[in-house]
Amino acid sequence: MSVSAHAVPAASPSPPISLNDLNGLVWRAAGFGVTRSVVTPTGYSPLDRELPNRGWPHGGLIELLLQQAGIGEMQLLQPALQRLGRRRIALLQPPHLPQIAAWRDWGLPPERLLWVRAPRQADALWSAEQILRNGSCGALLFWPGTLRHESLRRLQLAAQASDLLCWLLRPLAEAAAPSPAPLRIALRPLATGVQLEILKRRGPHCAAPIALHWSGRDEQAAAMTSPVEASDALLDRRQSALAPAAVAAPALV
Repeated sequence: MSVSAHAVPAASPSPPISLNDLNGLVWRAAGFGVTRSVVTPTGYSPLDRELPNRGWPHGGLIELLLQQAGIGEMQLLQPALQRLGRRRIALLQPPHLPQIAAWRDWGLPPERLLWVRAPRQADALWSAEQILRNGSCGALLFWPGTLRHESLRRLQLAAQASDLLCWLLRPLAEAAAPSPAPLRIALRPLATGVQLEILKRRGPHCAAPIALHWSGRDEQAAAMTSPVEASDALLDRRQSALAPAAVAAPALV
C-alpha cells in the first residue's frame, strides 16, 4: 500500500504593518483616544470639541459631578436625550420628581420615561445593572450618591457591555475619589448657564473650563437669581422626592 504525499504550499508572509496602519490603534498621550465606539453629539460645539470622538460616548460611564442638584445638568443633557428617538430614558433615584410639562415642552414625551425608585442602595445598583444589560432603553440617568469603588467598577463593566448612554450624577465632593469612569466632568452654576470642568477623559488634560450659556435665556433676569435658587426644568424641586410613587406614576407610564 503506497501513500502519495502532496506538497503543502508555503504560506505567504504577512505584509509588514506600517505606522499609518497603527494610527487608529495606538493612543498618544498628547491626543484624544479616538475609538470606533458610538457617540451622541452633546448639542454644544465647545463641549464636543473637547470630547474624544466629539460626543457623549456610549458603552461606558459618564460621571457628572454636581456642585448641587438642579444647576442645569438636565438642560445640558437635553439635546442628547432628544437624539435617542423613541428609545426609553431610565431615571434611577432622581433627587426630585420628574416635571412632566417640561419634558413635553422639550420634545421628550413622558411615555419614554422609566422612573425607578429603589428602597436600598443595593437595589438601586441591581436595577442599574439590569437596565444596562437589558438593552430596552437608550439612556440611563442614575443619581447614586456615594459609591464604593467596587460598585463603580461593576457599573463600568455593565456599561461597557451595553450600547446605552449612562450618566452618573454625583456630588462634586466625589471628584477626589478614584473612579473607573473614562469621562468625568464637574459642573458648577453660572448666571446664564453652567461651567464644565473635564476632570478625566481619554486624552490630554483640558486646560480651561468650558462655559455653556443657554440660548434664549434672559441674562438680566438670570443675574438676579442666585445659583442656589436656580432649578432644573426637568426635575420638579417643589415636591419632595419622598412623595408617594402613585402621584406621578400615571403621567410617567
